[in-house]
Amino acid sequence: MTRTPLPLLPLLPPAPAAAPVSPYESYVYAYPHKTAYRRLPDRPALRELWAAEPQQALSLYLHVPFCEVRCGFCNLFTRIGAPGELTTAYLDALERQATAVRAALGPDARFASAAFGGGTPTFLTAGELARLCDIAELRMGADLRAVPLSVETSPSTATADRLAVLAERGATRISIGVQSFVASEARAAVRPQDPAEVTAALDRIRQSGVPVLNIDLIYGIDGQTEHSWRRSLDAALRWRPEELYLYPLYVRPLTGLGRKESAGPDPEWDAQRLRLYRHGRDHLLAAGYEQVSMRMFRRPATGAGPSPTAAVAPGPDGDHACQTDGMIGLGCGARSYTAALHYSFDYAVGMTRIRSLIDDYATRTVEDFSRVEFGWRMTGDEPRRRHLLQSVLQAAGMPVAEYRTRFGTAPADDFPAELAAFAARGWLDGTAGPDLLRLSPEGLAHSDALGPMLFSPGVRSRMAAYDLK
Repeated sequence: MTRTPLPLLPLLPPAPAAAPVSPYESYVYAYPHKTAYRRLPDRPALRELWAAEPQQALSLYLHVPFCEVRCGFCNLFTRIGAPGELTTAYLDALERQATAVRAALGPDARFASAAFGGGTPTFLTAGELARLCDIAELRMGADLRAVPLSVETSPSTATADRLAVLAERGATRISIGVQSFVASEARAAVRPQDPAEVTAALDRIRQSGVPVLNIDLIYGIDGQTEHSWRRSLDAALRWRPEELYLYPLYVRPLTGLGRKESAGPDPEWDAQRLRLYRHGRDHLLAAGYEQVSMRMFRRPATGAGPSPTAAVAPGPDGDHACQTDGMIGLGCGARSYTAALHYSFDYAVGMTRIRSLIDDYATRTVEDFSRVEFGWRMTGDEPRRRHLLQSVLQAAGMPVAEYRTRFGTAPADDFPAELAAFAARGWLDGTAGPDLLRLSPEGLAHSDALGPMLFSPGVRSRMAAYDLK
């Protein structure tokens, strides 16, 4: 089957309810996407942005933009390798940014959760990871041993010395991208890895004592069948992970897979991914996992006490209240959220531009970091759209009273056309009652079509005009 790269993000208004839509428009992990951000001529000062913001339950994200390889499907802000002293220069800049950000926050600012992402944070050496933790703790004031701390890793970098540092510094969750336990599928996804290395890495994670293990898997790979997909699922289940994330494969422009293919719709591939999603969902539910979102599946705790994933750090499907809590992002690919402004640095997918932006980041001063350069102002109905989007994509749904308390209206008052279209497609759970807005199983399956339908015209326009680089 020939893979065809999808548009970077959905650019057109939602189709009428009767028209078919692809289940895989785009993965909506944040709203709006950074392709809607633009340079801010006034360069607002961080101190002014955060002055009136609640700061008692902030989340902290540190971005490490380095990987040992770049997978064929990856469009993350990351580069391959770090020549010379680049990791040292990057951590120096990260510390300068932390100094500027902490100075802009109030003296009573507190962090409720933390995460290290990338890229691959464990690309750093054990000593560099300790320094990363020091930046979070000593510069930002986050108590990593007292709050949930999630860290991403890869099979080749999940070494015993790195994991020991993370465990000692309070990591509560390790997320490892395996993608497939079938060697031929990993090769087809341009995910070079040794199966023995994967097994050894999972062994080391379990031996580290970090309480929550998450394994990422991908479906929709060339040559993948229900049988081979189940082999990967069963291989993952042997480790009894507290979480499993099942991701549909996307082929995006400027990625390894995207450069090899020609654009165009692929209904056959859509059908394959939807079929594999349902197979994986049903298999995990039968194994006793609960569905948290289209992607996230959680193993419930046994006996008394909290869920084993009660310590999950912020993420698109985690326990962090991403609709309301503020986010502090450090690093050249991180984003930050206040109620009025979402902001970050410049964004790119292509490797040449990413390298340039990382090099530029590494030269910035504390003063450079004290002002914002790129962002999106959350005006008009944007906060309502974001709240609805981030809430309804969770399997538990959204209490209508929660929305009404925050905005003074009901979702049906603000988005009657969108909700009517969802209902017409069978995407809403009609048994939930009037007090709960919840997706049906079919609605969850179409999360990557439903989410983009809630994008505002302004966001769509900005995304459509974005100069892909």
